[in-house]
Amino acid sequence: TAVVNEDLSNLVEIGDSIANVGGLDNYVKSLVDRIGKVIFVNRAYAGKVPSVLRDSWEFGSILQKVTAILPDADENESWKLVHGASYDPNIYYEPTVEVSYFNGKVTFEIDLSFTSIQVKESFTSASAMNGFISMLYNEVDKSMTVKIDSLVMKTIANAIGDTFYDEFPGGTYTGVTSVKAVNLLKEYNDAFGASLTAAAAITNKDFLRFAAIKIGIVSERLTAMSKLFNIGDKAKFTPKVLQHIVLLADFAKGVEGYMQSDTFHDDLVQLPKYETVPYWQGSGTSFAWGSIDAIDVTTKAGHTVAPTGILGIIFDHDAVAVCNTDRRVLTQFNPKGEFYTNFYKFDCEFINAQDENFVVFYVA
Repeated sequence: TAVVNEDLSNLVEIGDSIANVGGLDNYVKSLVDRIGKVIFVNRAYAGKVPSVLRDSWEFGSILQKVTAILPDADENESWKLVHGASYDPNIYYEPTVEVSYFNGKVTFEIDLSFTSIQVKESFTSASAMNGFISMLYNEVDKSMTVKIDSLVMKTIANAIGDTFYDEFPGGTYTGVTSVKAVNLLKEYNDAFGASLTAAAAITNKDFLRFAAIKIGIVSERLTAMSKLFNIGDKAKFTPKVLQHIVLLADFAKGVEGYMQSDTFHDDLVQLPKYETVPYWQGSGTSFAWGSIDAIDVTTKAGHTVAPTGILGIIFDHDAVAVCNTDRRVLTQFNPKGEFYTNFYKFDCEFINAQDENFVVFYVA
């Protein structure tokens, strides 16, 4: 039979405040209903950002990064000996070394007070009260995780922005492509004489196959020594075990759902540290295309960039990092009010090493 309207108001409870709860019994209408069970929403949050957190150190602040420059080679004179000529072995050849220093730091703090005796009035046992306190501690941990996640994504967004600016300083990203900012849409349309749009690309099977192959090719190229894949124009290489590959979840799921091909599964998923993100900077109000795929930032160098259609990035392990984390809790007791306050503090440094490989893939 056809579905008809059914009143569920007397069957389903959706929760209410204590002021609106009918607190008297249904027998003599004088007894107060008791709380029979308490459920604490105590759920840990692990975060959803790429793994760029690094180690910490106890003393000092500055991170010193030392890089040796490739030495030049000369012709071996052993094979061109001349009678009577002098061959001086006592020449000093100084190595060329570059040193970078990183000392940018962000700090934040969460303060939360706990009563020592007043809270006991709301619970019937120590275990129940401990469950409540544990829930509050967990909320602080989750808040810390959210803040750290935000810092990680801001650090990545800065690297993306600087890469776009270095390749396209004029601010035009549509209809162009480069080595470090690869416009997969333009390269696909040029290769096949197509006119695919950015919005339709992540659901087009042929484009997804092309994009997966292209990302795999760039990953292979990064393993060879080259100056093309970093802003610093330094001769660098990134073996696959030190490559971080991060893809927009909509793109990654589009490949899985629409293509269902071994091209993506075998060539891309096996790459080390393959991760996905739901967005690069924010979700907007509906996780719509145009929000999740975009960044709009002013970078540390002062460049304002607002590219869209970002599908993924590959970067060297040393290119992006959040490190030297120092998380601690300080406590102070107030004897007059009989409460204590925990001061949850967190310090960390954030790094964009522009002489390390970093490649962006996008559609525009």
